[in-house]
Amino acid sequence: MCPTGRTLSSAPALTSSSSSTDLRPAFDVLDADRDGKISKDDLRAFYAGFSSSGADESLIRAMISAADSNSDGFVEYDEFERVLACQKNAAAGGVMEDVFKVMDRDGDGKLSHEDLKSYMSLAGFPASDDDIAAMIRLCGGDETQGVDYAGLLRILAVDRVC
Repeated sequence: MCPTGRTLSSAPALTSSSSSTDLRPAFDVLDADRDGKISKDDLRAFYAGFSSSGADESLIRAMISAADSNSDGFVEYDEFERVLACQKNAAAGGVMEDVFKVMDRDGDGKLSHEDLKSYMSLAGFPASDDDIAAMIRLCGGDETQGVDYAGLLRILAVDRVC
């Protein structure tokens, strides 16, 4: 299964000519309780899987505050999409770069098979070894080298924001 819930064979081909700004797969990864909004608890759960000390509470508050344009304490999909689009325009990378760094447990700049499998499990997306290998191949990586940041964006289908 891919993060979208489809099998890799049924996932649409990713092309560089796509003008889609569909960030739903990335949003769904962060929305741990699947309630349609990212909360502080969702972010805590996300970071807890990658650090024994979890995330700094002030960082979590800042992340929610930066995206929460209606000040309801949550980040809805439209707010999430707006923040990522703005960050892409500013060439900051921002949130997605942070996601990559959290997933890259050994800090080598590549997501290994084990990095991806561990993260997919934590995020509630069961993925077999074959699924992970297919994701890596889909993104131009190989089993020995893993996936770089651009490859992660292709996995999440967010390589054409804006």
